[in-house]
Amino acid sequence: MGKMEEMGKMEENKQQTTNNKQQTTNNIAVIGIGLGGVEELPTTRQEKIAHASVIAGSVRHLRYVSNHPSRTISLENWREGLAQIREAWETGENVVVLASGDPLFFGIGRLLLNAFPRDALRFYPHLSSIQLAFSRVKLPWQNATLVSVHGRSLSELTEALQRGESPIAVLTDGTNTPKAIMAHYTALALPYEYGVWVCENLGGENEQVHDYDAASLQDQEFAPLNVVILVRQEQEKALNLDQLPLFGIPDHYFISFRDRPSLITKREVRIAILGELALQPKQIIWDIGAGTGSVSVEMARLSPTSHIYAIEKTAMGAKLIQQNAQSFQVETITSLEGTAPQALENLPSPQRIFIGGSGGNLADILQVCTTQLSPEGRIVGAFATVDHLNTAWEWFKHKAWSVRLLQLQIAKSVPVGSLTRFSPLNPVTLIIAERHTLG
Repeated sequence: MGKMEEMGKMEENKQQTTNNKQQTTNNIAVIGIGLGGVEELPTTRQEKIAHASVIAGSVRHLRYVSNHPSRTISLENWREGLAQIREAWETGENVVVLASGDPLFFGIGRLLLNAFPRDALRFYPHLSSIQLAFSRVKLPWQNATLVSVHGRSLSELTEALQRGESPIAVLTDGTNTPKAIMAHYTALALPYEYGVWVCENLGGENEQVHDYDAASLQDQEFAPLNVVILVRQEQEKALNLDQLPLFGIPDHYFISFRDRPSLITKREVRIAILGELALQPKQIIWDIGAGTGSVSVEMARLSPTSHIYAIEKTAMGAKLIQQNAQSFQVETITSLEGTAPQALENLPSPQRIFIGGSGGNLADILQVCTTQLSPEGRIVGAFATVDHLNTAWEWFKHKAWSVRLLQLQIAKSVPVGSLTRFSPLNPVTLIIAERHTLG
């Protein structure tokens, strides 16, 4: 390389270094604002906006600086807006981006971090809508579950509701409105209830904060800018037994563990189980791995002259079954704490057996059940795994039993905004076994 070329290369590298330093030191100020506008910001942030040569933001944000002499960039089209911000930044202009609340909380901050070097951005967060919402409702929120359904599906919210989490704060949009969210919650038929707070126009002149239940909320209209807070209700309401169906009781009427919402046998599966058990009066029935006791309760209501022994391996589980039996005012359920098959040893011989859980002892449980079952009896097992189903199938098929399988693949309709889709339940296979009859 000649000397002139070497000097030229050095000059080029020097210029590139200068440009890099300029881009690094010429920070883009990303300033969060609330509905109170620029005037409610600290003086130092107001000064940054006042000295900006370019201000970017949504149409709503730009209204706050409509009298500012700077050039504005609308971010209604993200791709074009970010390209214009980059051009302004690269030419050394003083750029301010206005954002809602905290730009790094479900905001434009993530997009900017993907588009610019981290050193080029300075964030100045305002109070987020979530912070304001919890302060208005007067609820601690260090353990809250935060979900955005703004331009997103309701799947994450569904999972939080099914886990029984509380409180849950939800950022909404024009499709996933408070009404749509509560319609979705209702369609899930959870075994517990949530109250709902809707916080509108937080920090603005038209701020409104009200609490509702799922039914009363459906008659309300809300401002586009709102946050929903869902709070699980701890108190158990007394049941109006006269309004319950004869069988197929909705899941939410049963008391359940907050952290184990899947413990209950779902209503749609329970209906099939009750049908396959073919209950008769004055029977002895074993419910093994009874969970919440939902199947036991339904059996007791359908056959009040029968007696059900509900076996659950933990003391808390046995107590939960007792609570549900008391809640539904059935007195023919004996809730037993113990691990099967040991817990079955001193029970009277049954005419019907339902196996809802086995604790890993399925083969041993089947040995006791097939020995103790009355001659005209029937066993129904519900299995969610291929492994347990195979164990039961192999047990019965080589012995003197009539066996059939019923696989349940059920999907329930759930609202998605103004539309409806199907949400599947986990597949469950029932095995129905009876002894071969002679003749």
